[in-house]
Amino acid sequence: MEFKEMSYNISDSRRFSSVMGKSEQSLPTFHLTNAGQTHAANEDIPMLIVETFASKQGEGLWTGTESTFVRVGGCLLRCRFCDTPYAFWEAGEAEELCVDEILEIVRRLGQKHVVLTGGEPMLYAELVPLTQRLRSEGYTITIETAGTLDLPVLCDLMSISPKLSNSTPHGLKDPARIARHEANRNRPEVVRNLIGRYSYQLKFVVDTEDDLADLEEYLKQFPEVERSRVLLMPQGTDSELLRKKMERILEYCDRTGFQPCPRMHIVWYGNQRGK
Repeated sequence: MEFKEMSYNISDSRRFSSVMGKSEQSLPTFHLTNAGQTHAANEDIPMLIVETFASKQGEGLWTGTESTFVRVGGCLLRCRFCDTPYAFWEAGEAEELCVDEILEIVRRLGQKHVVLTGGEPMLYAELVPLTQRLRSEGYTITIETAGTLDLPVLCDLMSISPKLSNSTPHGLKDPARIARHEANRNRPEVVRNLIGRYSYQLKFVVDTEDDLADLEEYLKQFPEVERSRVLLMPQGTDSELLRKKMERILEYCDRTGFQPCPRMHIVWYGNQRGK
């Protein structure tokens, strides 16, 4: 199926930084737009890329797979436990790369599995031609998304990480950012579309016992979801803390049929970038 001429209600990626400079209250609650403009996915329009690196996938059903990671800049959410805040627009670390330039990096890094992550990769209409080109060159593709936006991409595993109430950044001083997070974090219609079209996994961050009840309530919206595709991941970036939280998750998974999801990249490498 071809998607080259489709148009999406997403701002030109070159304008994202200027849009984010405006008042948070002026931002819409779904697709990030620029004065209502749309544009067709275009391989020549750059995406904001924060980092690219080769490593092993540390989370999910394909843990241990040698992979190339492409991390985009920009996200509609501000999760309180986000471990990649350098991928926010405000961090200013991203460089502009078009599809051809991203592909050249992927080829050079040499792995056949590519993880498109963020930030939120689904913010970019250019993700569509990027995944088409990756597929045409024989790469296996995982897309890591919060499940708040939908594009007709090609991928082999849609890794969806819905954000529960434990993600709300109550500590932020800017109430507009908190409100925008809450307005965008729960998009069941988007998640339903994604799990209906792709091979998927649902990854949930678990911090306390209360999160488990919240998780069960959330999943009532999706009776079609297979419990073996629901992965529970401990919140944290310290190996010892993760180990203790994982003990509780393992017990819960034994009772419920959900899958435990240790953060193995932290076990292997510690909490460092590029790993």
